[in-house]
Amino acid sequence: STQMPTHSGPQTNEYADAQLQEIIKKMRDRANVYKEKLKDPVLSSPEGSPTTSPKKPPPPPKEEKKDEKKEEKKEEAEAKPEEDHYCDMLCCKFKKPPMKKYMELTKLPDTIDSYTDRRYVAWLMLVTIAYNWNCWFIPLRYVFPYQTPSNIIYWLAIDVMCDLCYLCDLMIFQPRVRFIKGGDIISDRVETKKFYRSSVRFQFDVISVLPFDILYFFFGFNPALRANRMLKHNTFFEFNDRLEAIMEKAYIYRVIRTTGYLLFILHINACLYYWASDYEGLGSTRWVYDGEGNMYLRCYYWAVRSLITIGGLPEPQTLFEIVFQLLNYFMGVFVFSSLIGQMRDVIGAATAGQNYFRSCVDNTVSYMNTYSIPRLVQNRVRTWYEYTWDSQGMLDESELLEQMPTKMQLAVAIDVNFAIVNKVDLFKGCDTQMIYDMLLRLKSIVYLPGDFVCKKGEIGREMYIIKQGEVQVLGGPDGTKVLVTLRAGAVFGEISLLAAGGGNRRTANVVAHGFANLFILDKKTLNEILVHYPDSEKLLMKKAKVLLKQKGKPPPGPPATQPKGLASLFAQKPETPKLFKAMLGGKGKEGLAKLLQLKRQEDTEVKPQKTKTQAETETKPKEEEKKPVEPAASSAPPPPKEEPNENTKPEVMQRTTSKESLIISMTPSPRAGEGEILKVEIKEKEKK
Repeated sequence: STQMPTHSGPQTNEYADAQLQEIIKKMRDRANVYKEKLKDPVLSSPEGSPTTSPKKPPPPPKEEKKDEKKEEKKEEAEAKPEEDHYCDMLCCKFKKPPMKKYMELTKLPDTIDSYTDRRYVAWLMLVTIAYNWNCWFIPLRYVFPYQTPSNIIYWLAIDVMCDLCYLCDLMIFQPRVRFIKGGDIISDRVETKKFYRSSVRFQFDVISVLPFDILYFFFGFNPALRANRMLKHNTFFEFNDRLEAIMEKAYIYRVIRTTGYLLFILHINACLYYWASDYEGLGSTRWVYDGEGNMYLRCYYWAVRSLITIGGLPEPQTLFEIVFQLLNYFMGVFVFSSLIGQMRDVIGAATAGQNYFRSCVDNTVSYMNTYSIPRLVQNRVRTWYEYTWDSQGMLDESELLEQMPTKMQLAVAIDVNFAIVNKVDLFKGCDTQMIYDMLLRLKSIVYLPGDFVCKKGEIGREMYIIKQGEVQVLGGPDGTKVLVTLRAGAVFGEISLLAAGGGNRRTANVVAHGFANLFILDKKTLNEILVHYPDSEKLLMKKAKVLLKQKGKPPPGPPATQPKGLASLFAQKPETPKLFKAMLGGKGKEGLAKLLQLKRQEDTEVKPQKTKTQAETETKPKEEEKKPVEPAASSAPPPPKEEPNENTKPEVMQRTTSKESLIISMTPSPRAGEGEILKVEIKEKEKK
């Protein structure tokens, strides 16, 4: 009968069990998500919404169709390659860019930064030229008979061009200028337009473009109707400020501008004098203009002599002439003194630095003369002043940067000095922010040719980085040999700065070769910086250890001379062992005597009966001490070394003059590379 197999227990499929566990986990996660959704209905379901069957989109309206067609045409036009544009002229074809590129170049931005945009400054210059045209020629055309029916068309053409400049500035440029509100730079086009229209400048600009020229049809071509054009003064003063901000030597423009003010006042005075002469009648009295010569130059000459109060003018005759002359004198004194004072301030500001430099030099020279400083030292001091001023334009750069915020000082220091400091191998791998902090602490100093930057043996408290020039490291027996020449970007003195206690002395003399501009970083400042950068401190300490190890190594000497002739066939003579040298180095052969004395003490403890014989033989080994030295100091090359062997016996040199023998043996060391072993033994002779 067959037996059915018995099942010990339920059997499970591992794959199915894993799948079920994964499904249970997903269902639990899903239940948790739905619980959260019930608590907060704002949450969206994690499951994606089912896609609906696509439906036909409704037909677009006619307007949308037109817009789509226009967009398609634009895309096609953009997709087409640009065609070459040629201009036919004089039987030749010249290639020229399309008008689209010109429009892109002349396209203005939405807003304009009046402080940095050079195009805006150029536009202000154009408007300023138009403003000066109106200020100079409106009084001239009104008083002097220079505007005639024959040339009126030219005057009107230039007036129209100036009016167009005013209108473009009012409608296009000024509404785009950014402004500052609450510390923020407002660059929104709508906000800039509102700000401009709410300002007083907008009111003056609108008044300056009012078309009073229409009254020409009723009152004739009278230039006085254009007097409102002179109210565009805000643009003139803004142009002066922006131009001075971008010029390297702004004082030159200030001098020219002040001179222009003086010439303009004289121009107005000349116009008033011609008007007064015309009112009284040309040539009616000696005081008025007689109508001869160039009318403008004659009147301008009178205005210069009258306004500057030179004198020598004809006396006024009528009451009108007297009042006019008095007012002219009073006005001349006030205006001329104001302009002279302004000119003095401009020139004084331009030469303030030079005056400060001269004052420092004069005070220093006076001090040296008071204390009878030698002439050689005085000449070196003057040379230092002259070179520092010529190379830097100032005596102390830190005075200029102290007025700026820290971030701005850092930006200036990075642009000026970061390229030099970043090349220094000592600081490579350090934190960049640490280098930035170090740039603010560096001090610049100038050394004259031959000046000692540091001397050997001095306590080192600074590290030097060469900014400009060269320095020489001196050494040798007399300290005049040039060991190495260091140039811009090199560092020296870092060992004294980074070394621990006892290693902070200068190891060489360093002299400036020519004029040298150096950065100095003292130890205290570096430690204050490294407190905030521990990683950089560890890196610098590692580099300091490497530098100290390199410093401790002996300098590489000259190469060993090779033996010539038959001596090259033999091996080089081994150096005398140090122990043997120490034994023979004492005065009166004390080294060997000490060894013998130690051996005698041991023998007296073991064999007290032999003390007499030891005393007798004490002096005899001293007399024969030089015998074992001769083979060691001989000039003949020793035989080649043999490998250590157990059967080899040490060389024995016996003393036959006493009852004891002195054994000095040299055996090769069992370890390779350790040289030979010296043994000294004293044994009693065997009785025959």
